[in-house]
Amino acid sequence: MPQSYDDEGDGPAVFLLHGYPFNRSMWREQIDFLSADGFRAIAPDLIGISDKLQLVADSIEHETLRQRQAEAYRTIRTMESMARDVSALMDDLKIDQAVICGLSMGAYVAFEFVHLFPTRVRALVLAGARAQGPDEDEKQSREQQAHRILTEGMGLVAGAMLPKLLAPRTLAEKPNVVSRVREMILRTDPRGAAAAQRGMAARRDYSNDLTDIDAPTLIIAGRQDAVRKAEDAEFIRRGLGNSRLEIIDDAGHLMNMEQPEVFNRLLLSFIGEAEPHR
Repeated sequence: MPQSYDDEGDGPAVFLLHGYPFNRSMWREQIDFLSADGFRAIAPDLIGISDKLQLVADSIEHETLRQRQAEAYRTIRTMESMARDVSALMDDLKIDQAVICGLSMGAYVAFEFVHLFPTRVRALVLAGARAQGPDEDEKQSREQQAHRILTEGMGLVAGAMLPKLLAPRTLAEKPNVVSRVREMILRTDPRGAAAAQRGMAARRDYSNDLTDIDAPTLIIAGRQDAVRKAEDAEFIRRGLGNSRLEIIDDAGHLMNMEQPEVFNRLLLSFIGEAEPHR
């Protein structure tokens, strides 16, 4: 079960599952908005964050360092394990059913959650999502990235990912959002980030799951998303019978942070209409 999570508000529960390589703070605007509007917003940390980013040789014995590095290179954080952690958190909080909202990696976890625990899903929100599984190129790329993260740290990730994650207008006009995203990346523990990369490389292909999903589903995409193609969202919409697709202008992959007012309005309208799923 996640050790760190936010839990605010009273009412129907909404679980907010963050993307990679971020943490629950990416949902700050949604937590505030939902909790003020009659919902209980819960946002867990799925992969862990750390204020001490590196395993530094001068802070621990050399042999301990080697052991921890070896463990880091073997660790994998699967989408299934994250989904089961969310279910365990629901049990601990005595929540039977919730809206499950996932962005990017969080959408993979949402797909796994609805596969494992369909009756616990009142409704589903998939933002910046992709249903297809990884091909060999993606698997190799994620393994290479995991290796570099463990050897070079999260600064590498921040430099490479920031231009792809945010729309040009966000990069030019919203320095506070850019700063928040960079800080989230830099605070993520490299071991957790590498484990999550391997977990995404090992994820299932969710394409064949789509016709089995009965829960009402909202699919949200950023029009200027450089990480996900527009076809990815449309593929999911075609596969899900009870779904609708919304596209947010002037938003990239992190549309909930770039255009929070629009995202929140779409989210509230959808979950307000969604009937409990049995």
